[in-house]
Amino acid sequence: MKTRKLGWTDLDLTVIGLGTWAMGGGGWQFGWGPQEDRESEAAILRALDLGINWIDTAAVYGLGRSEEIVGKTLKNLSEKPPIATKCGREWGLDGKVWGNLKRERILSEIEASLQRLQVDVIDLYQIHQPRPDEDIEEAWGAIVDAVKAGKIRYAGVSNFSVSQLHRVQAIHPVASLQPPYSMLRRGVEEELLQFCAENEIGVVVYSPMQKGLLTGKFSRERFQELPEDDHRRRDPMFLEPQLSSNLELVEKLRLIAEKQGRTVAQLAIGWCLRRPEVTSAIVGARRSSQIEETAPAAEWDLSTEELAAIDGLLEDY
Repeated sequence: MKTRKLGWTDLDLTVIGLGTWAMGGGGWQFGWGPQEDRESEAAILRALDLGINWIDTAAVYGLGRSEEIVGKTLKNLSEKPPIATKCGREWGLDGKVWGNLKRERILSEIEASLQRLQVDVIDLYQIHQPRPDEDIEEAWGAIVDAVKAGKIRYAGVSNFSVSQLHRVQAIHPVASLQPPYSMLRRGVEEELLQFCAENEIGVVVYSPMQKGLLTGKFSRERFQELPEDDHRRRDPMFLEPQLSSNLELVEKLRLIAEKQGRTVAQLAIGWCLRRPEVTSAIVGARRSSQIEETAPAAEWDLSTEELAAIDGLLEDY
């Protein structure tokens, strides 16, 4: 699988990274409903078999569960792939999540993630959300100290604005930004991608398939079948009138994809990877079959005609 260098670092990441958000299952504020650990483990190993060379997770996914599954699955491998995880989200017994970027919290999260992942060093450690905004420098300083202590290789951020990047960049170089990016969420194109390119900051985008909407497999009936603890039940993109508009777009995208014998999911991922500023797209999977379908998107360079057709659809969206 093709790789791209992550900003100024020495990490060469495959253009698709495996996302493990949904592997955290349900029972928390941003959960995805029931998930079998054995299916998660099989999906991780299958992703590696397909050539994917890095994994993205976060402490808050499943309230520690996702990191534990990643650590358990990779424990006995002779060579572990780079692992990226995130910090700065605290949770209660009721599964509710909030931001905490205080130094002591970040330092304790680093130790907890090292233990759950069963590693001595975290390859890429990111602030998950810049909330509370006034504490991002404090959190960044704690992470930088962990880099100097050899517990973290590279420090990055997620969901930051350009102004917030400026603030932490003044303290220590930012290795990467992890923003949302899909045909349905294109705000990153306004200034973030250019800023990252100018400052050699890698970009690893998440939700390129917009939580399943851009897979070509979602429907109104599928929405009704979502478990009560699947957070997508409360996501405006899955509610009317946006749902109908999104599904209509997907049917038009399907015509473009099927001309090449491809799926809408592959089209959605390939569209994100068309941007040279994007190092890699984080592609979530809950089962081996899902990553088997999406991994081939890494080898699909969309043609000028295909991109023009997509642009035309998005102009009307």
